[in-house]
Amino acid sequence: MANTYLIDASKDAALNYLDTNVTQLLICNALPATYAEANGAMKLGVKATPTISTATDDGTTGRKVTISAITDGTVSASGTASHVALCSADTLLAAYPLNAGVSVTTGYTFTLTEHDVNLPDPA
Repeated sequence: MANTYLIDASKDAALNYLDTNVTQLLICNALPATYAEANGAMKLGVKATPTISTATDDGTTGRKVTISAITDGTVSASGTASHVALCSADTLLAAYPLNAGVSVTTGYTFTLTEHDVNLPDPA
């Protein structure tokens, strides 16, 4: 099947859904496929109510929202954080890999740099 074209308004609606509904950013030790995985055995830490921008042009290939830098995430289990999960109170809304795995230790805080979630235009 060929790439599907979506107008910017449809991408913005999807991305703004994250801005409106994400209540927690979880760091995980693997890519979760469900909320139960993200908030269960894969969960290493949480940042409640992360700041997410409204959708904008990403300057090259589509639309984006920006997740603001995190300086005060709470680590709840030791391990190697390799993925991020954006969740509402009971639903996994998005999940993606970190650029590199990061070792975290229970009882400490975690940080993440500002980063984007993109919906690119078709190639």
